[in-house]
Amino acid sequence: MAAHLRASFADLYGGVASLNVWQYNNSYYEAGPEVPRVPVRFHDCQNKGYTPSGWNTIFGSVPVPNGAVPAVGRDAALSVYSPGTDQLWEFWRMERRTDGWYACWGGRIDDASTSDGIFEGNWGSTATGLANSAGMVRIADIRAGRIDHAVNVAIPAPAHWKTFSWPAQRSDGFSTDPHAMPEGIRFRLDPKLDVAALDLHPVAEMIAVAGQRHGFIVTDKAGTLAVTTESGAAEKARTGTDPWVGLLAGTPSYAVLANFPWEHVQVLPMHYGRPQ
Repeated sequence: MAAHLRASFADLYGGVASLNVWQYNNSYYEAGPEVPRVPVRFHDCQNKGYTPSGWNTIFGSVPVPNGAVPAVGRDAALSVYSPGTDQLWEFWRMERRTDGWYACWGGRIDDASTSDGIFEGNWGSTATGLANSAGMVRIADIRAGRIDHAVNVAIPAPAHWKTFSWPAQRSDGFSTDPHAMPEGIRFRLDPKLDVAALDLHPVAEMIAVAGQRHGFIVTDKAGTLAVTTESGAAEKARTGTDPWVGLLAGTPSYAVLANFPWEHVQVLPMHYGRPQ
């Protein structure tokens, strides 16, 4: 599986994995009790022909902050966490129209701070039903100098959707190669690897250390191997500057993961960590 993963993006973008800081990441907001609640209406972007059962119950009252901006890119992902009620909403294809907010899909997790980060049923903004905000590389992580959680990644050729690994609840994979990674699987960097001795960008080094300590979880498919991050759109709306400009210190986002030691990936067993 590790070899299949490396081969799947070896000829893409010079063989360098993507750090999605400008697009195809996740806008994240925390909403206090003062934020008015609004409905998020259903946008039938997949031509279902009906409003899904339960939509109005889950999304009829959401504290979307004024001026919220979905992440750039077709996925237009956006997450809202309410500390006061301990609820997390995540959306896919979120957009604001003249008459309010619309989304093509999403989900809500109650008691989010003690949850496993898995949306029930078919809900959720990722293909696997796993929370985007749980595994994204946060801006606060990089400012703190360490990432204390597993990291979400998307890969270009996940195994066929009939095969997936816990904690994934479903998959949008398509590859019939017997060595393709299923969505939901966790992999890590060899914990014996001396990351500090490698010639890595500081952000890449933080990701590598997190990959040793906590691992990566395949949550979606993408055009190449891509590490999910928090969008800087929220902070840019307040300050006028996207924080990733300073955090990357002049390195183009497509070069941040250059020299990343993917050859030292170790794939953990299927359903690793699943409660018995």
